[in-house]
Parts: sequence; structure tokens; C-alpha cells
Amino acid sequence: MSRREDMMAKKPPKPAPRRIFQERLKITALPLYFEGFLLVKRPEYQEFKHYWTELRGTTLFFYTDKKSTIYIDKLDIIDLTCLSDQNSTEKNCAKFTLVLPKEEVQLKTENTESGEEWRGFILTVTELSVPQHVSLLPGQVIRLHEVLEREKKRRIETERLPSTSVEKEKETIEDSVDLLNPMPACFYTVSRKEATEMLEEKPSWGNMILRPGSDSRNYSITIRQETEIKHYKVTSIGKNYTIELEKPAKNPREKKEERG
Repeated sequence: MSRREDMMAKKPPKPAPRRIFQERLKITALPLYFEGFLLVKRPEYQEFKHYWTELRGTTLFFYTDKKSTIYIDKLDIIDLTCLSDQNSTEKNCAKFTLVLPKEEVQLKTENTESGEEWRGFILTVTELSVPQHVSLLPGQVIRLHEVLEREKKRRIETERLPSTSVEKEKETIEDSVDLLNPMPACFYTVSRKEATEMLEEKPSWGNMILRPGSDSRNYSITIRQETEIKHYKVTSIGKNYTIELEKPAKNPREKKEERG
């Protein structure tokens, strides 16, 4: 177990701050059932990735850390085939695999108790029944029953919605769009250095990345112009945004007057 994982095993994770919780609600209205740190390995990952994870409805949302407001990956587990435990050589660590129709995802927790909780909540929302063979305290089992009732109610209400409303909800979740503050597809929660590496190493990312600014309130744009990488600050002014260029741009009329 790494030093970082060992430190986290000693300190149980606290819930994300209320402000962060409200920001995430703008992206998806799915109810939050459980949250905590998870080590995740999907087929396309070369190694386990450390995420703050939320179980909302029957979807796992992955964040780079507890304070991130935009998830970087998600996993729909409603069609879970089975959850298989794996023997782990690491001390005080739970490891299991989510078997889905199109992929198998490995999950690892920082301690065995957290692993039992994740197993309990995942199986409860996917099987719509509280699993019998989980080692949880009475209070934790009560939470599972509460989540079970909430998930049953949510599914009934979803089935009653008009088809257009259901499709709209799916589209909103799929595109990770905040209806009050829509983010374009080029937005990534990465640093200046990471954005530079993305554009230099993988042309498939395109030639522009919108990312959070260093002050956490505004944004920045990283652009690749041929072989040169440039960064621009995006400042929020009321409901509008202004891009601060290195040299102020002049309109055609001003240029014509200068030549005249």
C-alpha cells in the first residue's frame, strides 16, 4: 500500500463540502446514495486511478478529488451482471470486480470496512434488494434499506415521466451539461501543465482546451498554434466572459484609419 493510501486508510473520508455538493447537483439531479475514495481500473486504464466517487442512482461518478465540481468519468452500473470479490495481497484492502455486459471494472478501497459499504450500496441499487451477506453494522444496514426505498421510488417516478423528459434527462447526464452554466466539450478539469501535455502529445484532443483558472473562479484557455502552445485567461464579467489577449485586438476600421 502506498503512503498516500495508508494515510487515507487511517482517516475516514469526510463528505464533500455543501457548496461542492450543490454545484454537482447542477450537472445531475440523480440522488446521492454513497460517496468516498475508490481506486478504479477500467479496461482502457493501464493502472488503478484514484478518484473521489459518488454513487448517484445507478451511476458512479468519478472526480479527481473531493473538491472537484466536474466529474471526469462515470460508469452506469444498472445492467450489472455480478460483483465478484478478489483476493488482495494488500493489508486492510478490499478489491472486487464489477462485471458489466460490455466491460469489467476493478475497484479497490482503502480499507475492508469501506469495501463492504461499497458492495452493499452497489448491490442494493442494482438488484433492488438489500444483500444478506455483507458485514455491516445495524446503522449501515438501515441506510441500505433507506436507499432501497429511495431508488424504488425514483424508478417509479422515472417511468411515469413523459418519454421526452426521460430522454432530456439522459442527454443532460450523458453530456455533463449544466443547464444554468453550459460547458463546451473542450472543457477539462486539468492544470496548465496537463493541458499543455495533452495538446503536445495527442493531436486527437484538438487544438484548444478550456480549463479551470488558477483562482478557481474564472477559466483559462490553452491553444496550440502549429508548434506553439499559448495560454489565455478567461474572466467572468457578469453573465459574460472576456478573453484577455497578449496584444489587444483592433477592429478593421481602426487599422484602416492607422494606414490612412
